[in-house]
Order: sequence, then C-alpha cells, then structure tokens
Amino acid sequence: MILKNLLSKLSDMYCVSGDEVTSLEKFVDFLEGRYNNECILSGGNIIMNFGKREQGKKHVLIDAHIDEIGFVCSYIDDEGFIVPANVGGMDYRLFPAQQVVVHGKKDIPGIISSVPPHLSDGNGVISSASDLLIDTGYTKEQLEELVRPGDTVSFATKTAELLNDRMCGKSFDDRAGVAAVIKMLDVLKEYDDISCSYTVLFSATEEVGQRGAKTACFDIAPDIAIAVDMGFAVSTGEDAKKCGEMGKGPMIGVSPSLSREITDMLICTANKRGISYQKEIMSGLTGTNADRFGISGCGVKTCTCSIPLRYMHTAAEVVDVNDIEATAELLAEFIREVK
Repeated sequence: MILKNLLSKLSDMYCVSGDEVTSLEKFVDFLEGRYNNECILSGGNIIMNFGKREQGKKHVLIDAHIDEIGFVCSYIDDEGFIVPANVGGMDYRLFPAQQVVVHGKKDIPGIISSVPPHLSDGNGVISSASDLLIDTGYTKEQLEELVRPGDTVSFATKTAELLNDRMCGKSFDDRAGVAAVIKMLDVLKEYDDISCSYTVLFSATEEVGQRGAKTACFDIAPDIAIAVDMGFAVSTGEDAKKCGEMGKGPMIGVSPSLSREITDMLICTANKRGISYQKEIMSGLTGTNADRFGISGCGVKTCTCSIPLRYMHTAAEVVDVNDIEATAELLAEFIREVK
C-alpha cells in the first residue's frame, strides 16, 4: 500500500521540536514536486496555499504538526556520557536500552544506558530525563568536538508492518496526521468543484506548547481550522470510555473549547459520505494545536480530527493505516462541503 510507504518515510524523518528546519529540505522538495505548489518555510512551519482567496469566500486551515518528542543534550559528563533533557512529555521508564541518534556536527548513533537485570535490585526509579545517560562510545574529549549542549537527540526506531494493516514506529504522533493531510491533497487534486480556498500547515514545536501553530494561524487568518492529530486508542488495561478504537475511523472532537458548528459539519460530512468515525469527548482544552487556533486573532472556528494511536509518546507507537485513509477522505470531503 502506497500509504504505508509514505508513513514509513515520514516516520524516518528526524524533527525533534525546535530543530525541524534542518531535516525538512527533502520533505519540501517532495511536496513541491508532488503538488507543483510553493512551500513557504517560516519558523520551522511549512505552509502551502491552495485556491485564490477572495472576499466572501471561506478560507480553511488544515494542520498537522511535523515535530516529534525527543531529547536535547544537557551536558557531557566526565565519563563521556551525554546527560539529556526531555523535549515533550515522556514516560522515562520506557527508554533504557533504546537506540537513539545524536544530531551534532554529524549524526552519531547512541544507546540510552541501562543496568543489566543481573546487577539490578529491580527498584531503580527513573523520575526525569537527567536520570538517563546516552552512550555513544566516544570519550568526553572526542564527543565535545562533535556535540554541543542543546543539540537534539531522536529515537532510531524503524517502522515495521504488523498484521491487519497496522504499523509500528516512532513519531507517528503526528506523522500519521501528516500522512493523512498529504493523502487529502491527493484526493482533492481530482476535484474541480471546491468553493473555498485552503491552506495546509505542517506546524513546528507542537510538543513544546503549540508555538508554531500560534504564529502560523495568526499569519494565515483562516475562517475555519482543523487540527489533525492523534487520539488515544484503547489497549489492554485502559478505560475504553476514554479512548477510541483502532480501525473505526477518525475521532471527531467534541469540546467546549471547540466550535460545535464545525464538529457538526464534520459529523454531517462523515454520515453523508459513509465514512466511519468516532467522537472524542473532551471537557476542556484538547492538548492540540486547536487550542491555539481557537483564540488566534479574533477567534477561529476550530475542531480536531484525531487518528487513534496506541502507545503514544513512546519509541514504538502503533496505528491502523485504514484510519489514516478514512481521515484523509473525511478532510477532503469536508473541504468540498465548505461553501
């Protein structure tokens, strides 16, 4: 499936929050060649405009963030280990023995150190990123020639295909959303009946406070904005009432912080086109770029469209490719419905 190949290539990109630009050159070339459309790079954001903006015509913003969780180098200790600090929310228990890439003057493979079970009492507690150490094999002196404090560190997980159209890999939050938006653009190329103009935003620094979304939305000034992100997919031991299900389609956001009008439009579009969907009920803020869009300028009518994801913010996230496909279809049909 072409979508699986696309997701795998997107996952392999290294875009830790705040360090997106250095990895985006090939991605920009890919987008401009695929859609014969200029990409505007601004503060790590990638912006693509489609259709002519005219008075009285609605303008829609479709966003998926391009950045990922990771680490920065805090300092190098006397034994040559990198002491990291986290970028984005993490469960530190999961990271010992993970393979990483340190992005210094060159990319350096590394391992997050771990204590062998034979030498451990089993009671070790990892309460912060500074309790982790990254082993590159270099001495302190060698490493200081290549790595500066503040250089980023990303996970080195490669994607793998699981059964039933599921995939496992790093940074599916939110590269699966990026894949859905790219697929949406492919679908929209086939139509000439689009009444609105629209902008696609691949935003930076979502994982550290939705900073890219805030500045980009102010600049774009849309009438409607949809944040395409990941939602929690139910797994063993989790409360099914608080999660979506994999394979059941995108999760349409319902929240007092979102526009009920846009929520209803998405639901109506899904029902009209026979697209499977779920509702994602939230009681306040969404924790996504939608929180920034809704209060941008004089306010933007905003909703979320989330793809169910297992094991979020780990180095091995799992997604159902059919949910990505359904999300792309829903977004494309929604844009066609905006009059």
